Amino acid sequence: MLLLGAASLPAADSAPPAASMPTAEQIAHINTAIIPEPTLAPARHAGFVTQAQKGGIDVLFLGDSITDWWQTNGKDVFAKYFGGWKIANFGIAAETTQQVLWRLQNGEGAGFQPKVVMLMIGTNNLHANSDEQIVVGVAVIVRELRKDFPNAKILLLGIFPRGQASDLVRNRVATINEYLATLNDLDHVFYLDIGRKFLDAQGNFLPDVFLPDLLHPAPKGYEIWAEAVKAPLENLLKLQNGTPAK
Repeated sequence: MLLLGAASLPAADSAPPAASMPTAEQIAHINTAIIPEPTLAPARHAGFVTQAQKGGIDVLFLGDSITDWWQTNGKDVFAKYFGGWKIANFGIAAETTQQVLWRLQNGEGAGFQPKVVMLMIGTNNLHANSDEQIVVGVAVIVRELRKDFPNAKILLLGIFPRGQASDLVRNRVATINEYLATLNDLDHVFYLDIGRKFLDAQGNFLPDVFLPDLLHPAPKGYEIWAEAVKAPLENLLKLQNGTPAK
């Protein structure tokens, strides 16, 4: 059972004292999903930092390869739905919660104040972290975003389904998303799970919406994604601009 509340979120300086070596049992329970870890792509991170310092960003896309590939698999869809928007895409393939956290703390979370952040992260933690650890890892990123961008609205997306309908990972993703939904406060954080839009009634991926790896959206999947989030993003931008959302 997952237990997530304010007390579950560790303080930023909660690493064990350097003078005391952790026991094997303690090591086994260390949540690596919340320990900042340098990015896998330092050159791209440096470019994001430069982009952040220039400002002029209304919407920030933040995440791993699924977000990153808006620039490849989703390029035409992005131009169709978001071409006129001031969007920065800070997605980097293969990254985890701890790497996104590191990037925010090392320049990507400074120099600008986006109005809206769309965040999806955690699927790459599934091989190394428990469900609870992943939920807390995402929650710590949300807390970091609230600190870095106190006035921003955060559209927190549930992790997308992956694998076959019968794969155990589907149950893990569903459990994680159930608890990510508790971060929804309808003030600064707005949770949205669009995973079912990619699936048929039996839980199988609809034709041509995901690549054969059953992890990354194909162009048709990015179209479904864009259709699902455009109105929520527009409404959050209206709230930021003082216009009542419809």
